[in-house]
This record gives sequence, C-alpha cells and structure tokens, in this order.
Amino acid sequence: MSVHSDVKRVTVHTLQAMKTNGEKISMLTAYDYSMARVIDAAGIDVILVGDSASNVMAGHETTLPITLDQMIYHASSVIRGVQRALVVVDLPFGSYQGNSRQALESAIRIMKESGAHAVKLEGGAEIEESIKRILSAGIPVMGHLGLTPQSIYKFGTYTVRAKEDAEAAKLRADAKLLEKLGCFGLVLEKIPAKLTKVVSESLTIPTIGIGGGVDADGQVLVSHDLFGLTKDFHPRFLRRYLDLYDLMKGAVEQYIADVKSQDFPNEKEQY
Repeated sequence: MSVHSDVKRVTVHTLQAMKTNGEKISMLTAYDYSMARVIDAAGIDVILVGDSASNVMAGHETTLPITLDQMIYHASSVIRGVQRALVVVDLPFGSYQGNSRQALESAIRIMKESGAHAVKLEGGAEIEESIKRILSAGIPVMGHLGLTPQSIYKFGTYTVRAKEDAEAAKLRADAKLLEKLGCFGLVLEKIPAKLTKVVSESLTIPTIGIGGGVDADGQVLVSHDLFGLTKDFHPRFLRRYLDLYDLMKGAVEQYIADVKSQDFPNEKEQY
C-alpha cells in the first residue's frame, strides 16, 4: 500500500514518509472554496494558498501587493473546501522579512484565523531568525529557494536562478540550513535540473520542484495554469492539462446567443 493512498489526512509526517518511501508528492495552488474542493477530491497531497493569488486572482503584475489579510481570506476559503490535503499558506511580502517578531505574529494570524496547517517563507540564511521564531511556536514551516518571486525587483527578471557556481553554492547551503532549522519541506523554483537532483539527494526533508526537473521529491503548479485559464503565460515547465479559457469563453458566447434569440430560458427552465 502506498503512503499516498493509505492516509485519510495528509500531514507533514506523511510527506516525510513519502520521501522515505520514494513516492512523489503532488502539490497545486488554490485560492477559493470551489477550486479547493475539486483539487482535494481528486486526491492532491498538498494545496498551496500561494501569494500568486496576487497575480491570478487580483491581476497584479507581481506577488508583492497582496496583504496578510487577503492571504488569510483566501486561506480560510480554501480550508472550508478541504478534507484530506495538507494546506500550506504563503506569508506575503512584508509580513516576515527583517523582523522575526512580526514574522511570528503573521504566522500565528494565518494559523488562528484561517485554520491552515503550515506556512511557507521565501529565502535562506537572511530569514533564519524568522523561521526559528515561527518554528518555536509549533508552526510547521516550508522553505522556498531558487527563484523567489517576492524578490523580483532585486533579480530584475523571472529567468532561471542558480546557474552560476556562487549562487548554486549559496542555494545548497541555504537548503541544508533550512533542514537543520526544522523546515518540513522546501520548494525549489526555476533552478537547473542537475542542482535540483543534488539538493534533493542531500536532504532528508522533501523538495517540491517548479521548473526544476523530475528529481525533486514532488512537483507544484499554479492550478489556473494547469487548467488553461491563463492564456498568456508559457514557461517551459508548464504543462496545460485543459484549455478552460476557450471552453468557458465558448460557453459564455453560447449563453449570450441563447438569451438574445430567446432560446434561454425554455419552458422547462421556468416556473
């Protein structure tokens, strides 16, 4: 029996057992109740309430504008739709960097007000104190290295990270540090596949890749990208499993035509 199919509720311990067992971990984003219900019912292992809601739900260019209150709102909506998956929530930009007390307060608010199961923070050694403080309160923490979208203005681009030796060495050191501090897992975003393999094999905690190749212990995508609700986003790592944009647009066009031709509603669709 696989670990994945054996559990009624996924916990951080489940993910650890999956890595030990050589089972890959599946992770997708959700930001609302309806989407979370579908993804959870399908048997996903982890749901990430990502600060990508800033882009996907609110239409911002970056993840920076989304607030802690907004993240709590999205997380609360997701939690109400989930029965099995582990729900991880991003701490948004400005809610943890440079102030470990604020980081703890932010994490506590997410856990108390949304009912989520864990939080995720971007960065390595520079946020060590924040991670320590959050973990000291018994809150599970997932790390995030490589392309860290909250630092987009520092990077200046969304291209692949850690291609140079110095940045790759820092990433490996940061990954070991996050494991030592007590993070239960780690997202590796848009780094070379060879580096993903090296880091994943060097850690006892599971790694979740996005644009990092097949050797991570699991994979994550933004659900709206997977479903084809987004049309103008074409990174190499994205596989679209549906084309909902065109299907939904077609349905709306048909509805408009039916209303205008008085085909809708018909006699069976009225009281």
